[in-house]
Amino acid sequence: MTRKLLPWLRQLFAYAPLRNRVFLTGDVLLIVISVLGSFALRFELGPLFEYYLPQALRMALLAIFIKPMVYWVFGLYRRLWAYASTRELTLIISSVSTASILLSVAVIVMTYIQARSPEYIGFPRATLVIDWLLSLITAGGLRFTSRLIADSRSSASNGDKKSAASRRTLIVGAGDAGALVVREIQKNPQLHLTPICFLDDDKTKLKSQIHSVPVIGLLEDLSKVIKSRRIQEVIIAIPTAPGEVVRQVADACRQERVHFRTMPGIYELIGGRVSVSRLRQVNIDDLLRRASAITDDRRIGTVIAGRRILVTGAGGSIGAELCRQIARWGPSALILLGHGENSIYRAYLDLNADHSDLPIHPVVADIRDLDRLAAVFDELRPEVVYHAAAHKHVPLMEVNVEEAITNNVLGTRNLVETALAYGIERLVMISSDKAIRPTSVMGATKRLAELIVLDVAHASELAYSAVRFGNVLGSRGSVVPRFQHQIAAGGPVTVTHPEMERFFMTIPEAVHLVLHAGAIGTGGEVFVLKMGEQIKILDLAEDLIRLSGLEPGKDIEIVFTGVRPGEKLSEELWDQWAAFEPTDHPEILRLSDEDILGGESLHNAVDELILLAREGEASTILKCLDALIPGASVRETPPPDLTSLI
Repeated sequence: MTRKLLPWLRQLFAYAPLRNRVFLTGDVLLIVISVLGSFALRFELGPLFEYYLPQALRMALLAIFIKPMVYWVFGLYRRLWAYASTRELTLIISSVSTASILLSVAVIVMTYIQARSPEYIGFPRATLVIDWLLSLITAGGLRFTSRLIADSRSSASNGDKKSAASRRTLIVGAGDAGALVVREIQKNPQLHLTPICFLDDDKTKLKSQIHSVPVIGLLEDLSKVIKSRRIQEVIIAIPTAPGEVVRQVADACRQERVHFRTMPGIYELIGGRVSVSRLRQVNIDDLLRRASAITDDRRIGTVIAGRRILVTGAGGSIGAELCRQIARWGPSALILLGHGENSIYRAYLDLNADHSDLPIHPVVADIRDLDRLAAVFDELRPEVVYHAAAHKHVPLMEVNVEEAITNNVLGTRNLVETALAYGIERLVMISSDKAIRPTSVMGATKRLAELIVLDVAHASELAYSAVRFGNVLGSRGSVVPRFQHQIAAGGPVTVTHPEMERFFMTIPEAVHLVLHAGAIGTGGEVFVLKMGEQIKILDLAEDLIRLSGLEPGKDIEIVFTGVRPGEKLSEELWDQWAAFEPTDHPEILRLSDEDILGGESLHNAVDELILLAREGEASTILKCLDALIPGASVRETPPPDLTSLI
């Protein structure tokens, strides 16, 4: 038996990394000690111990063969025990118990075979239980000794490196994330932080300690604790902290002139990528200053499930999110149509990775090409269309008037006419609050696009409708990514005007609104979202700086650059004379009497604008837009320099 055991042990030693050969060697020695110790505890060191010593040696040989193999199967030789936790303790208990059970079976078989021999001396069964207990102590003790040594080295290193310059730090949130933050600070003296106390709104945690750091109060006590404990830095260690909580902490810290920062999500902390110096990625929802819109999925599935869905502008921020949400409802096919090949390719890869069983058709096409659209519809036969393709950059369209007309107006007419020709029963167009009393080319062309959709809806009695909403937080080319880039570069953050304000929503909110509107629309409606009050762009910039753990005006400067061409200081969601009514969705309103221009008049006006765009008559286009749309003030402006487009 020994001859068979030694080659196996040599192979195991050769396989195990150097750090775990120590554990393997220790296990072998401790296994023998545990077996002999179980007999010694059972019989004490005397005649009975000597009488059963042969059985103890046989059991030890079996244990040396069985236990390391079980430990290896359970992964005890693949762990870094310097970072052992309660999860590793559970693993040790499981592996030792399994090994003891297998050893007990082997011993029973051995004694059964020995029972036939006249020299059979019996086997004390209590030693199996004692050996199990000793094995738990020795196997666990060996491994957690590594953790204790690592901790003692870290503590010694911390003591050597502790500096009087360490900042007294308060942690908001006494949960798992807070515990990990304190642990990180204690193990890394180079961060120059000293955890002083926790605050948490869970009253059951008060007067308790986490890693020797006390929980001394509630979040409402922040200002008082900062003063009484001479706090120099505050860390928010709540991965799911809403913007309201972050702003509450930020306001208190700003009032007390104390630096604060937020930490990454709990999964990033557990994953070992944490650093207290690392800023948390700002959650876009934090910037809304209102609760997210209520979602109601019951109606959406009736329109999407089992149908062939086409999304224009599928490579853009809204279009890509539309595709992601639509894919979850199980359409029979999803058609991604867009002009940019790279963005369509990225959208296709992302969707295919998550929905490999869904037929996805990436189509590179320009909606201004009527023949190409007809070919796509003829080949792929969509049943529902979501129209998100548009030029949306306000200042840029001021210097590309013709492009705005051909893409936003001609492209929409081409799409609607093609949908009508192929019997598409439901079409939803994404519009903008800039379409109301527009001062920009972009806004005016979006209003004309709305009118085109509504006109066809009234004439055909098909469920063609438009969804109008404000700015989308985090979309490509929007203000939030630009601010984030400026903050990452160290500033300054550029704001056009201190009184500039906008309606804001998140991309998922906007897309949910579009999908729900597509489900409840019967044709000819314009839907808008209850978006709360408009948010000042200056407040948004300051929030974003603070949520990034910095201080406006101190860490990041804010510079006012002046109102850009085509911009208004504030926006509207509907004309002052328009009537509206609630829908079955509490966050959506339905507008009526929005078809201010239709029929032959609209058709002729669009034809004229397209002709002017092809001839490069930008000035005449602006005059036409001014005359066509009520309340519009689209004026020709001198060509701006490039900095005004930023």
